Amino acid sequence: MLSGLVFNIQRFSVQDGPGIRTTVFLKGCPAACPWCHNPESQSSRPEILFAEERCIGCGQCLLVCPLTEAPAKGKPGAPGTRCLGCGACVAACPSEARRLAGASLSVAEVMREVRADRIFQEESGGGVTFSGGEPFAQFPFLLALLEACRAEGMHTAIDTCGHAPREHVRAVAPFTDLFLYDLKLIDARRHRDVTGIPNAQLLANLRFLAQSGGALRLRVPVIPGVNDAAADVDALARFAASLDGVRGVDLLPFHRTGARKFARLGRAFPLADIVPPSAERLADIAARFREHGFEAAILG
Repeated sequence: MLSGLVFNIQRFSVQDGPGIRTTVFLKGCPAACPWCHNPESQSSRPEILFAEERCIGCGQCLLVCPLTEAPAKGKPGAPGTRCLGCGACVAACPSEARRLAGASLSVAEVMREVRADRIFQEESGGGVTFSGGEPFAQFPFLLALLEACRAEGMHTAIDTCGHAPREHVRAVAPFTDLFLYDLKLIDARRHRDVTGIPNAQLLANLRFLAQSGGALRLRVPVIPGVNDAAADVDALARFAASLDGVRGVDLLPFHRTGARKFARLGRAFPLADIVPPSAERLADIAARFREHGFEAAILG
C-alpha cells in the first residue's frame, strides 16, 4: 500500500480547522520560511533532532552509527551532513536525547491513528487536517489519505501554501472540505527573497479555489519586519478581498517556538533577534482586515 513520510500526528488539535481535529504532519516543503516553527518539516528526508541538555555523553550513538566516519560526539546529523537519518542512534540513546523526525507510514497506518480519535471528531464537528511541511509535496500520498478519509465520512482540511501544479489542486478538491491557505506577501520579489519560492503559482491556485467555490480560510503569519507594515497588510487584505466567497482570515503571530528545533537540527535560528508582535499591533492588523469585510481571528 502507498506510504509517505510523516513527522507527527497531533491529537486534539483545535486550531487547524473546526472542532477537535487530528492533524497529520507530512514531511517536505519547497519553501524555507525563516520563522518556521516546524523546521524539521522542510527536508524531504528523515532527520535527527538532538537535545544536548539530555545527552549523558555515553557514546552509544557513535557505536551504532553505520557511517564509516561517525558524526562528532554530541552533534546531530543535520541537513548537509552525512547523516542517513536511519534512526539507529535514536534507538540506542538511553537518555532520549535524540529523536527521529520522519517515519514511513502507509495509508492504512495513518488511518488507524486518525480513526482512534473518531468519537472526538464527530462530537465536536471536527475531523482530520493534513499539514506539513507542504502536504502537496507528497501529492500521491495526500490524495490517497483524503480518499480514505472521505470513504469513512471524515471532515478533511489541508493546511497549504498552494505550491502545487494546478492539476494536483484540482484532484484533491473533491475530497477536501476546507483549505487553510497560507498568504504571506503579495510582492513577488520579496516573497521569493524571504521564503525561497515565487508566489505567482500560489496566488493563482488560491484564486482558482475561490472561483471553484471551495471552502477557504486564509492564514496570515504576522512576522515583524517582514510583512507587518501597513502597506503589506493592506496589499494582503486587498488581494484577499478580491477573492470570491473568502471572508475568514486567521492571523498567526510570530513566536520563537521553532528556535529550539532549529538548534536541535544543528541550525541557527534566522530570526533570533525578532520580537513577537504586540497585542496592540495584532489588533490593528485584524482591524485592517475587518475593514475589508473579513472576519479576522488572532490565533495563539
